[in-house]
Amino acid sequence: MRSRSKLLITLLVIGLLSISILAQSGVRPNANAAGGVMIGVVARRDNKQTNPVTSKELSIYDNGIEQSIRNFTPDPSPARIVLLVDNSLTIRADVEKLEQAAREFAYEIYEGDKLLIVGYDEQAEIVSDWTDDSKAIESSLKLFRKKGQPHLFDAIRAVVEEALRPMQGQKRIIVVISDGLDRGSKATFEATLAELQSENIMVYAVQAVDRTRGAIRRDVPKPKVVIDKLAEGTGGQIFSIEEPQVAAKTICDELRQNRYVLSYVPSSAPFGQARSLLVVGNEGITVRSKSMQQPN
Repeated sequence: MRSRSKLLITLLVIGLLSISILAQSGVRPNANAAGGVMIGVVARRDNKQTNPVTSKELSIYDNGIEQSIRNFTPDPSPARIVLLVDNSLTIRADVEKLEQAAREFAYEIYEGDKLLIVGYDEQAEIVSDWTDDSKAIESSLKLFRKKGQPHLFDAIRAVVEEALRPMQGQKRIIVVISDGLDRGSKATFEATLAELQSENIMVYAVQAVDRTRGAIRRDVPKPKVVIDKLAEGTGGQIFSIEEPQVAAKTICDELRQNRYVLSYVPSSAPFGQARSLLVVGNEGITVRSKSMQQPN
């Protein structure tokens, strides 16, 4: 009995030392499912065939290293969609156009989907709380008014913190109706994008005309760059505010018909560091996903 106890203690000490060495080297051991990563993916066949895309038709790279896909399944579950509408004074879109862009979603969402409409200038304010009632949504849009400066990054952070974070495990989407200009936010763009990626929240954009006409400011990226990076960094897509019906239908159809959940266990993940992600499909398959995996 004593020799067996000594052997068990020795093995335990060796195990603890191994974990300690791995931790000090900056590599997180992935011995079980707890180390897994789950991401939302949009995938479709270019020939418009509707049969589901399979894991055998995809590859995923974490920090440039190909990973084994553990699971890849369609996700037709209902979506929670936040319409985040730039309500500031100088946006180059009149109130009627902003209303129309938001209104189209009320008539395109699928059964079970819910919309939250938030207008922002210096503050983010709820225009219509979570609902699928198209008539109620349409009547609430009259609350839009143009004033103040656009604190876009603060508005995104507020929406994530107050509205979407409590809904982890659900399909969470932000549709930004804006040109991408931010003037005065306390939050930085980099921190905002990192939080969206960490929460697996996909951002689509219904893009208005750039009111700055490409002017450069040192403290924030150009509006167009903001829109591009929000969409590309989270796996979303960009549409013109001149075609709101196309935007609403395409986004809602995509979320219900072409959304998947992909999971994998990183073979080697630097502890506490963001890692680049790339999901690619075989020829004839278009795939979008977030571009970075933030530290857990």
